[in-house]
Amino acid sequence: MQESATCRRFGWTDIRTDRVIRVLCVALLLVVAQADSAAAADWPQFRGPDGQGHSTERGLPTEWSETENVAWKTPIDGLGWSSPTIRGGQLWITTAIEDEGSLRAICLDTRSGKVIHDVEVFRKKDLGRINNKNSHASPTPVIDGDRIYVHFGAHGTACLSSRGEILWKNEELVYDHRHGPAGSPVLWKDLLIASCDGTDKQFVVAFDTLTGQIKWHTPREGRMAYSTPLVIREGNTDQVVSPGGDAVAAYDPASGREIWRFRYDGYSVVPRPVFGHGLVYVSSGYDSPIMYAIRADSKGDVTENGAAWTLRRGAPHNPSPLLIGDELYLISDLGVASCVDAKTGDSLWQTRIGGGFSASPLANEGKIYFTNEEGLTTVMAAGKKAQKLFANQVEGRTLASLATSDHAIFLRTDKAVYRIQNAK
Repeated sequence: MQESATCRRFGWTDIRTDRVIRVLCVALLLVVAQADSAAAADWPQFRGPDGQGHSTERGLPTEWSETENVAWKTPIDGLGWSSPTIRGGQLWITTAIEDEGSLRAICLDTRSGKVIHDVEVFRKKDLGRINNKNSHASPTPVIDGDRIYVHFGAHGTACLSSRGEILWKNEELVYDHRHGPAGSPVLWKDLLIASCDGTDKQFVVAFDTLTGQIKWHTPREGRMAYSTPLVIREGNTDQVVSPGGDAVAAYDPASGREIWRFRYDGYSVVPRPVFGHGLVYVSSGYDSPIMYAIRADSKGDVTENGAAWTLRRGAPHNPSPLLIGDELYLISDLGVASCVDAKTGDSLWQTRIGGGFSASPLANEGKIYFTNEEGLTTVMAAGKKAQKLFANQVEGRTLASLATSDHAIFLRTDKAVYRIQNAK
């Protein structure tokens, strides 16, 4: 049998061409799978790859302290509650040095903790007031390829390269935060979408990711809110779900056209929604939050019949919910953890963890990580029975949510960023 050119190229003999092609296809699929696995290990936005708090990492630590399983701890100047985002060995956060009016983007090497970039993105004469549970740098960056998008609400939005270069800035958004910027942006194709709900104006806006120009701007009426949108796929179409001050609405991400709206009695809504079982799970915010499970295939104003169920007991003011399979997990600001049936809203268990909570929980390998504002992370088993496994304390205050990558947890406090991993 005559050898094919492919056989000769790779030094293979006595192999039919079609078998060679099959071998090459398998090899290519393995490379693609490995690339996908590496991408999945990144943490490119608030609450991770899916925006809903699920980590696919293997072998994350379940026990740590200031002296145990800490690979490094890097001090950070200023104050910011943006959560870590990670790609390609770079960890990005933002911070604000208030007395200088300096809003900055900081990049750390995930292996060493060394500061790679410390970039002043904006400088303002007056950053304004903030709530004591907020900062001037609370929105979490979004990473896409070698571009990092940072958002400071009405202070400005910008794009940086992975080399620390500022590629564009936009300072066109004008509205009154009152308590400071908080909601993070989200990516959809070539658009960066953010919710902007102030005391004076409320709207959702999309920036062109290449230029920073505003592609669409959709006004809405309501009260102030500080939530992060979530892009979902319902049927054959995408929706960007954005909780506002007294209603949650879904928009066509390409145009900003409203698809459906569900009204509630609330304001200062913070939790990011989650999605599953054809339902969007939303908390209504202050003063007395209610959790709603809203049908994602809705059209128009669905306030009267759009909710599959509602839950009043244990709904959070600030932490986002966590959906794992058929169970929905909640942590209230006062430290009461709850688990309900995601399809019916029926309570499965409720237990007090203790402490005040603002950070959103993390799911990994059948476990849930709840981090309170005093730097204590309680690890619980996911399931229909409440089971506390470990409690891990670090120094300082923390309102930022955990991130994971490279078999490690990245935790931010008011003074430092930690890499936490099992000692080898």
